[in-house]
Amino acid sequence: MPTRRVRFPGVAGTELVGLLDEPDGPARGWAVFAHCFTCSKDSLAASRVSRALAARGIGVLRYDVTGLGESGGEFSEATFTTDVDDLVLAAAHLREQGRAPSLLVGHSLGGAAVVAAAGRLAEVTAVVTIGAPADPAHLAHLLGPVTDELREQGRACLTIAGREFTVTQALLDDLGEQAQDERLRSLDAALLVLHAPGDQTVGIDNARRVFDAARHPKSFVALDGADHLLTRPADSRWVADLVSSWAERYLPDGGAPADEPGAVQDSAAVPGGTDDGTPSDEGTVVVTETGAGPFVEHVRAGRHTFVADEPVSVPGGTDTGPGPYDLLLAALGTCTAMTVRMYADRKRLPLERVRVRLSQRHVHADDLGACVGGGEDCVRQLVREIELVGDLDDVQRGKLLDIAGRCPVHRTLEAGVEVVTSLAGEPPTAPSDAGA
Repeated sequence: MPTRRVRFPGVAGTELVGLLDEPDGPARGWAVFAHCFTCSKDSLAASRVSRALAARGIGVLRYDVTGLGESGGEFSEATFTTDVDDLVLAAAHLREQGRAPSLLVGHSLGGAAVVAAAGRLAEVTAVVTIGAPADPAHLAHLLGPVTDELREQGRACLTIAGREFTVTQALLDDLGEQAQDERLRSLDAALLVLHAPGDQTVGIDNARRVFDAARHPKSFVALDGADHLLTRPADSRWVADLVSSWAERYLPDGGAPADEPGAVQDSAAVPGGTDDGTPSDEGTVVVTETGAGPFVEHVRAGRHTFVADEPVSVPGGTDTGPGPYDLLLAALGTCTAMTVRMYADRKRLPLERVRVRLSQRHVHADDLGACVGGGEDCVRQLVREIELVGDLDDVQRGKLLDIAGRCPVHRTLEAGVEVVTSLAGEPPTAPSDAGA
């Protein structure tokens, strides 16, 4: 299996270095592996699990955080928050290569980091924690011997596993400010918790807290006999087997290799292709039921993916993503902001920022029930408020407001649009005036 070195900028502007373990054949999916606090991309857990996943068809990017391994910057200047920011940039690097990661795997503190980053990565559908603390502040106990020195001097040297590291009060403060329970409760991805009952570094009680805080779908497997660092090769292979088989259900194409009979090729490898194998241009969107709930839908727009759902106030809704009317408002809002920005830049107006707030008074589930029951109730009015920030005079503001009303989505909504519908495999037909 090929492994190649990659480089990308971190949040502090320094260069981060990683290794991309690629499958020998077509990829079933892509992942990012976040290592433990003072480990590196070459640690036993990171290297063995990543290579084992690649052998099973899941490509993995593992990288050194700021100040560790081959990556630039000073470890003493990094915090949990900056490590999470770097993780988001690692995922962005993969995305730019057409390999957007749907899976995040984190070991120890890296497990807490992937939970924190998942909410910022719309394409992530599955998260795995290995021996992870329930709260990043758990790390503070390692800093116990130098806590007084940190408070007095703002930094101190700490020896971990025979190596000396410089840590700062900023790190300690940042660890205590993480709302990890809320992140777990709002996690919009399936979760697999892996933890050794005999873990002497991060106690098994952390796994219970992580599991209890998260919503379904979630799973827990006890790594009986393993240690915190997965030093035995058999344990890392076991973890890779667990992650590979579990994640398959949550990979965008179901995890089937492209050369398997009936399988769909990875859309990133097929010019103009989508996840259902049909030719596509930029205007094609594919919506597929995930099976995670009655209303949870996987949405692919070109190479971009996200989840749509109904709110928990609707029976069966799990609020794992925006609802249909939210998406409608988002389409109008984004188009409005883009149109205003394009005009302002073209005319060189001093517009610093555009903010669009939209609302409507209908509930999609109520309208859905009315439509299914034969009613005709639907949204009649969308309310849009546009905030223009910058040194603009009244004439310029008035012109930008006028331009906002000319955005393509606005004009489409006002003009009305004909929806041509057909069953898959049958020719489309024009809509009929007759009721269904």
